[in-house]
Amino acid sequence: MIEPEVAFIDLTENMDLIETMVKYIINYLFNNNHRELAFLNDNGDDQLLTRLQNVVDNQFVRLSYTEAITILQTAVKNGHKFDNADIFWGMDLQTEHERYLCEQETKKPTFLFNYPKEIKAFYMKVNDDNKTVAACDLLVPGIGELVGGSVRENSYDKIIARCHELKIPTTDLQWYLDLRKYGYYKSAGFGLGFERLVMYVTGALNIRDVIPFPRTPRNLLF
Repeated sequence: MIEPEVAFIDLTENMDLIETMVKYIINYLFNNNHRELAFLNDNGDDQLLTRLQNVVDNQFVRLSYTEAITILQTAVKNGHKFDNADIFWGMDLQTEHERYLCEQETKKPTFLFNYPKEIKAFYMKVNDDNKTVAACDLLVPGIGELVGGSVRENSYDKIIARCHELKIPTTDLQWYLDLRKYGYYKSAGFGLGFERLVMYVTGALNIRDVIPFPRTPRNLLF
C-alpha cells in the first residue's frame, strides 16, 4: 500500500488529492513508458490505452453511498443480475456492485463517499448526521476499488465514545488515542493498493501476475 496522510484537509480535498495522484501516475507512464504501454495494448488488453486515456481526460465522478445504493436498487428492478441482489442501505458493497457503478453507470473512475459508520473503521470521522463517516473509495473500470481513504476523527471524546460503541478495548490503543488528547489537528489520508495499480495500468487479469514477491500458500520452504 501507498499510504499518504495530510494535515488540515477535509474529505473533498482528500478526493482531489487522490484524483490528482492517479492522473499524475498515468500521465507519467504515457510520457515515459508509452512503448511499454503500447506493447501491452497490442499483445494483451487491446482497450488498455483507451481506458487509461479515459482516466486522465475525465473528471472523476463523485457519488454518495446513498446515491449508489439507489442506483443499484434501480438496476435490480430493471432486471440486472447480481450474484447478491439483496441491495439495502447499510450493506458493504461487493466487487460486482462497485464494477457496475463505474463500468456501466458512470463509465469512468468514480468516488463513493459518506459510507455508513457501521461498516467502517472506528477512527473515521463521523458526519453530522451521526449515520455516516467521511470516508471515500475510488472505483475504476476493470478492477473496482483502487483507493480507500477517510478523514480521521480528531476529537478525543468522540473517538473514545466510538470505541465504546464498537466495544473496542481502549487499553492497547492508548498511544493512538493520546495523539488526539494532546493537540492533534484534523487530517485525512488514503491507501492506494500498489499491486492493484500495477494491474490496472498493465491490463493484467490476475493480481498474482504483478506481485513482486508472490504469496502462494504452502510454497515457502523453511
